[in-house]
Formats: sequence, structure tokens, C-alpha cells
Amino acid sequence: MFRNKSRDGFNNICGKRIAEYRAALKISQRELADRMQLVGVDIDKNAVQRIECGRRFVTDIELVAFSTVFGVSMEELVK
Repeated sequence: MFRNKSRDGFNNICGKRIAEYRAALKISQRELADRMQLVGVDIDKNAVQRIECGRRFVTDIELVAFSTVFGVSMEELVK
């Protein structure tokens, strides 16, 4: 049976990278959520936390927004 999870059991493969980029900017999860809203994606601090922990899927629209906020390519987020 197919499982929609990464090899380590996470629901996404970009959460760890998102957490790393957020930490490098020295901003909180709430601040990241606020920045995501400024680029047009309605997301809250709790969703950011679940993404970083791998408990939430990330949509393609959110992935584009994260790459915009961090100023990196989408490929960088999914490495």
C-alpha cells in the first residue's frame, strides 16, 4: 500500500529546510507566518510549526511563497 510520507515518516521534505532558513533569518514562526501573508498566503504560526515538524503537507502555492520569502529557489527548499 502506498504511503504519502517521506522516508523518515514526515508529511513533507521541505520542513527542515524551512526551519533552517527561518533560524538563519532569526525570525519567529509567527513572523514567518506574517511574511507569508504579505506575499498572499494565509498561514498561521501553528501551520508553520506543523510544517517544520513534518506533520503537515506543503502545497505548491505555499512552496512558491516560502521560496519568495526566503529569496531562494524551490529546489533549495526540497533538497
